[in-house]
Amino acid sequence: MEIEMKIRGLMVDPSTHMPIVLLKDPETEALLPIWVGLYEANAIALEVEKTQTPRPLTHDLLRNLIRSLNAKVQRVVVTELKDDTFYAVVWMEQNGEVISVDARPSDALALALRTDCPVFVDEDVLLAAKVLPNPAEQASAQDVRKWLENLNDEDLGRYKM
Repeated sequence: MEIEMKIRGLMVDPSTHMPIVLLKDPETEALLPIWVGLYEANAIALEVEKTQTPRPLTHDLLRNLIRSLNAKVQRVVVTELKDDTFYAVVWMEQNGEVISVDARPSDALALALRTDCPVFVDEDVLLAAKVLPNPAEQASAQDVRKWLENLNDEDLGRYKM
């Protein structure tokens, strides 16, 4: 089963100084952190902040290519957590045909923001991942930072870009 989640925001892992995208389940309020690369985090941040760039960036190019091929991104799904790495699939429709494309979650999320499509996470991924359960609606960045700081080395090593 797939759980629809929203991109809650970006933060920096206090231990590794790597960017983290936080996905939030609107029903349970659970947060799923996904560590991403600097460039992908920048692409996500630019779209979250609706910052215009003088020329199309890579994810803008992907969106423009998809549109020019008369296709539409239906959804992105974080499908798996295998060998400490997240996997995702971008689901598109073109001329009535459904197409799935393997993607890194960071790229899939950046594309989802640009195409205004829903984001899902497979329930098995949520069960396997270190999820921050039921934070208060107004959980502060400091609360999330504190939670991240309390992850042990094994937990931090679980999530690769």
